[in-house]
Amino acid sequence: MSLDQNLFTLIVTPSTENPNVVDFVDPAGRAHYRKQRIPGPVYKTEVYDPLSEALLVTATAPSATSKIKFLELCNPTKTVELKYTGTLSFKWSFKWEEHDFEWKREECYMLRKPDPPVLVAVTKEPPGRLRTTSVQVLDYNLQRFDVDDRKGLEIVILTALMTFQDANDVYHTPEGSSSSVPRRGPNKDIAPTSPTLSPAPTPPPRPPKKLGIDRIAEIQAIRGQFNEVTVEDEGSVQDYAQYCANLFQDDMLFVTVLSDGADQVPKVLQVVEEVKRIRHKAGIEEELHQYVLYDTQVQKGPKRINLDDAPAKNKYAPPESLTVHLSKIPMPELQPKAQAKNPPPPPPIIPETRPTPETKESKKEQKKREEAKRKEEKKGRRK
Repeated sequence: MSLDQNLFTLIVTPSTENPNVVDFVDPAGRAHYRKQRIPGPVYKTEVYDPLSEALLVTATAPSATSKIKFLELCNPTKTVELKYTGTLSFKWSFKWEEHDFEWKREECYMLRKPDPPVLVAVTKEPPGRLRTTSVQVLDYNLQRFDVDDRKGLEIVILTALMTFQDANDVYHTPEGSSSSVPRRGPNKDIAPTSPTLSPAPTPPPRPPKKLGIDRIAEIQAIRGQFNEVTVEDEGSVQDYAQYCANLFQDDMLFVTVLSDGADQVPKVLQVVEEVKRIRHKAGIEEELHQYVLYDTQVQKGPKRINLDDAPAKNKYAPPESLTVHLSKIPMPELQPKAQAKNPPPPPPIIPETRPTPETKESKKEQKKREEAKRKEEKKGRRK
């Protein structure tokens, strides 16, 4: 997202001496916060004041990719729960004082239901990867509301943003990589020595390539997808189906399976059926709701103009893309809309027949003739 150059901006600057250290620096070069990730079996990140080196907040979780993290602020001590609440999209929520906040990829909002949310922070991310380069906290929006500790809220917003980046680094860092090990800075007490030729060190062995379900998880992580599974040529139907079934075991309400192209449309259907079979074999009686959408994905590459004749209407054409939503709960908004049938034609209007003036005149004449005839008969009787 593009940032407003007129607002106060913090630039995320990784340290050149320690890969676990990141500084928040203003355009003038002054550091306002320093974040350091502590290596260990569990995830732990600390944020300091770079001038006084006072600890401001500590973020902890079982792992960097955990869906719940705890932020413990210092002076005064306060604990904030940062929880992943997204389903189809990136969404993290936390509560500060009496207000609810929500991170959505590059934007942080204050929720005010039923009123619309208010934007309180924005970031700038490179395309295709969650790696923040700069961030702005919109103080002019926060001043509209009753927030007693705005400094603490700013620290929570920035710390949450750094935990997202750490989780993204785990997804994109191969196993066995030494990027998480801090490097030692140069020792100024050692006198410089003349360079000597030495054999080049042996490069470390490349990490083994992931296979099976681990490879499917790696592909989806590279795409930045959480509960969307894009089916590609790589990977078997069983691996994709088992990966989807594992997502449902992680309390996912619904999973979207979509094709990477037209060639993967039949494979998507096979994956969906295999997911149901796996759940049935596991003894899960809960049925999944299935919603199918055809040709809803944007085609990749340049737009082509088809100059061929229009195909026959009765000829079947396979779909170019396929999206299948598997859900534990009904989703009425995805149900196909019933087509309205043509109403029956109205009954014909039969005009009312009325006697014409000629008919009325003929009846009068007939009555006159009958009266004249009766008068003549009476005269004949008198004679």
